[in-house]
Amino acid sequence: MTDRANFSDEEWELLCDGPAAAGMVAVTASTGGDLRESRALANSYAEARKQHGESELLDALVAEEPSVKQYDSPEELEQHGLRRLSEAVLLLQEKATLGEVNGYKHFTLDVAANVAEAHRDEIASVTPEERAAIEKIAASLNPPAV
Repeated sequence: MTDRANFSDEEWELLCDGPAAAGMVAVTASTGGDLRESRALANSYAEARKQHGESELLDALVAEEPSVKQYDSPEELEQHGLRRLSEAVLLLQEKATLGEVNGYKHFTLDVAANVAEAHRDEIASVTPEERAAIEKIAASLNPPAV
């Protein structure tokens, strides 16, 4: 089992940044609903805490509050945040089990989906922009091998 002790402080920060960055990419994908979406981001972590025991890695990750970095623009957030998310997955592929890597990916996509669904556009529960953001997040979770 992989846990917090398997990572340096910098590596752990990278892992913690990923799901929150994915959530923020979904928040900034379309306008409106920021408060509901931010609450959904926090609730995703709270819900994951309730499933304690399935993965030491995820238990340690969700024990901390989501770390939301500040960026100058949604474009910078998307570019930098998704690159770091890919780096986090590559790191996990080196140090964690396949199940833990898949759990991290699943949790990250759940965060993004929960945030997008919280927006509640008048036309659709997930806007086309949010759907496109989730597709970008999913692509960053499957980086090419180096």
